Amino acid sequence: MSDRLLYSAARPLLFSLDPETAHNLTLPALRSAARLGLTRLISRPKPDPRTVMGLNFPNPVGLAAGLDKDGAYIDGLAALGFGFIEVGTVTPRAQPGNPKPRMFRLPAANALINRMGFNNGGIDAFVRNVQASRFYQEGQGILGLNIGKNANTPIERATDDYLTCLEKVYPYAAYVTINISSPNTKNLRQLQQASELDDLLSRLKQSQAALADQHSRYVPIVLKIAPDLDGEQVKAIADALQRHKIDGVIATNTTIARDAVQGLPHAQEAGGLSGAPVRPLSDRVVAALYQELGGALPIIGVGGILSGADAQAKIDAGASLVQLYTGLIYRGPALVRECATALASR
Repeated sequence: MSDRLLYSAARPLLFSLDPETAHNLTLPALRSAARLGLTRLISRPKPDPRTVMGLNFPNPVGLAAGLDKDGAYIDGLAALGFGFIEVGTVTPRAQPGNPKPRMFRLPAANALINRMGFNNGGIDAFVRNVQASRFYQEGQGILGLNIGKNANTPIERATDDYLTCLEKVYPYAAYVTINISSPNTKNLRQLQQASELDDLLSRLKQSQAALADQHSRYVPIVLKIAPDLDGEQVKAIADALQRHKIDGVIATNTTIARDAVQGLPHAQEAGGLSGAPVRPLSDRVVAALYQELGGALPIIGVGGILSGADAQAKIDAGASLVQLYTGLIYRGPALVRECATALASR
């Protein structure tokens, strides 16, 4: 039975469960399947190497952060054939996240709403998990580590949290993502504003330079931004990225807009909306960034990819690589191969 048919059979059971419960069952099951060698049954994409940020990606289709916040399931996820894997968002101190329920499916829109709130076990446990993975130990591929701030850290001290995490993940990351765009940590998106962003990026670049000297290895830093930005905000962010010589940008995170899901069950739940409804917003930001950056730094496109054609649209808008998350919930692991095949000739 193909992985597509297997997931078609499993999806009704998973969708009968609370979304977070299904999530917490699926990842350990995937890890066990990988340990038993069962994931060899999954058809992996053919090699389609791309060099981006000086890194050699086996194919241009990656896993977006959020699925594995603690880096505890890297080996199982790697078996799905991704060209790169991003785990996190991790914070300096462990935190439970927001009260449950905090994740909701909108099947009619191929969408999710989540207000998880960076629930994770803290940076030290995260690093131990990364170190314990065969993916890291054997240098199997590109591993992105996504960092954030604790919910109880005042916004004026947010940079300290990012610097703490950067120092601890630096030796183990192929690249580090700075998440300033989750809508589920109070005031976090404020860091996208010009004055706050300048200070944050300046201090991160200083730390990156010192860490590169210390470890004799340069690790790229990328910034993850929101889809809910207007043209002037995108222009200001693009200017800051170039001025501070940031290595790349991920566009985009989830949206707080609800126009595309009005009237659907759960549509008015607080949190970030992902899946098909965020696709046009994400594509717009990718295209605007590409126009402003003019190829000065690469864009990783994420948001609403549920087919190979959606992945192509991200590349056409100006992205160099793409990432999946919500599409995996609705389409299963076959989506990885479908997107990689669609991009193979791009």
